[in-house]
Amino acid sequence: MDKKNVMRIETEDKHDISQQKHASLNVQSGRKEEAPSHRQLAGPPAIIIFISLLVACTLLSFTLGRYPVALKELLAILGNKIFGLFKNSEKFWTDQMEAAVWNVRLPRVILSVLVGACLSAAGASYQGVFQNPMASPDILGASAGAGFGAALAIFLDFKHVNITLCAFAMSLLTVALVFRISRYVKGGKVLGLVLAGIMVSSLFNAGTSFLKLVADPNNKLPQITYWLMGSLAGAKWSDIRFVVFPMLAGLIPLLLLRWRLNVITMGDEEAKAMGVDAGRIRIAVIISATLVTASAVSVSGVIGWVGLVIPHMMRRIVGSSYRWLMPVSMLGGGIFLLMVDNISRNVTTAGIPIGILTAFVGAPFFLLLITGRGERY
Repeated sequence: MDKKNVMRIETEDKHDISQQKHASLNVQSGRKEEAPSHRQLAGPPAIIIFISLLVACTLLSFTLGRYPVALKELLAILGNKIFGLFKNSEKFWTDQMEAAVWNVRLPRVILSVLVGACLSAAGASYQGVFQNPMASPDILGASAGAGFGAALAIFLDFKHVNITLCAFAMSLLTVALVFRISRYVKGGKVLGLVLAGIMVSSLFNAGTSFLKLVADPNNKLPQITYWLMGSLAGAKWSDIRFVVFPMLAGLIPLLLLRWRLNVITMGDEEAKAMGVDAGRIRIAVIISATLVTASAVSVSGVIGWVGLVIPHMMRRIVGSSYRWLMPVSMLGGGIFLLMVDNISRNVTTAGIPIGILTAFVGAPFFLLLITGRGERY
């Protein structure tokens, strides 16, 4: 058995020991500790199930809408576009159907999955790094910064691509400012980051409110308001090309570092005893999670609750080990946001902003957690 495998086994053993210690502390403090659920799935079956669900939901998404597309036509259009399977004389679908699938629905479906996976992965990462089950992707101000950047770009009458660019850049700048301020906060590093994130988020939210106050109420104000509610309407291939590489640059490190996340969730002392530099791992995870959050929010607007709700749901299914929690959270987030977007674009002709629908799911779940009937930590 090589050194890497030994490290993984020791990590899982230490994580189990930490959970047992946590349970014993709960008993000693008088809190009732619920027995772990025996309905949890093993990692590989869970991943296979969620991949299958994602494929099924993706195919279903193409068939929904004002212009229904049958599965036969869908597969033929995709096959012809990608591999050139049919000649023009052999096509049995209309040009309008092809345009609806390739230019409208496919970019929106891909972007829904990517944004959902990024927000969920970021939420799971922050919850581990900050050891706080209520942590979400906007804890360091990334969403507030993106909202301000987008509002400023709309106020200055920038084009769509420049709005996305401003939101992305301002999101990263906001988190960089949080890091800088946290260095001067007295107390622990984690506490300093959280407090600085709250302060900077408040500052940028105030800036966004000011822009809404002075914006043209007939043109720019509705556009700013709609962007802040979150939506994937009007998704384009250019949006995907803009964010796909930053998203991958953040998601891949999070997948590679998920073994170490198990260690730093046990505390810096435990991590140091196992030869893991918790400080460096924490910074790497925060940077990666911030990158995917900024990428997602820049093209979708502010979509709340996904990064908070989905990781908790996935913990109930596969447990707390990031070995399986991280990939399953990505898949679950993609499925969740894809289905929410399907509801958004089919309930009404104009479409309901996704941020409103995710709040309808997230708020009751949050209430379940704070009333003590949800998952215990």
